[in-house]
Amino acid sequence: MNKAIFLDRDGVLNKELGTYVATVETFEVLPHIISNLKRFIDNGFLLIVITNQGGIAKKLYTKTELLLIHQKLKQHLLVHGVMFTDIYYCPHHPDFAQCLCRKPGSIMLEKALAKYNIDASQSWMIGDTLRDMQAAEAVNVKGLLIESNADWTPQADLIINRLKA
Repeated sequence: MNKAIFLDRDGVLNKELGTYVATVETFEVLPHIISNLKRFIDNGFLLIVITNQGGIAKKLYTKTELLLIHQKLKQHLLVHGVMFTDIYYCPHHPDFAQCLCRKPGSIMLEKALAKYNIDASQSWMIGDTLRDMQAAEAVNVKGLLIESNADWTPQADLIINRLKA
């Protein structure tokens, strides 16, 4: 079985703005993530993004604009030899409809676990909200709660050091 690092997007991979990241121009990759993601890959982890994108339901941006933002992220990382295995997003918002995929729901994680034959007990979710941790807990993935926009190198060190213990 595989092991994975599941990553929330806003505040973990890119700058959390306090509002929706709705355009490519406002999307800013956090500087510390490249070295951390490389280390995870070097230690055999798949990298999978799990993100709520309720701005689509609110019509603040479209799925096409979201895909352009994700393309910018992927291109930025690819220059440094980093690739995501997959990106899952929930386009829904509870103001408009209920769904099972929006975190703290665990459907996005469940789909990734099944699709990529991932051992949840060997996997981690890095997120900056309680709902990220709740989604991880629901599928027995270990969670690491970080501060939004913070350098999470110490948390990456914790995961890597646990592998070696």
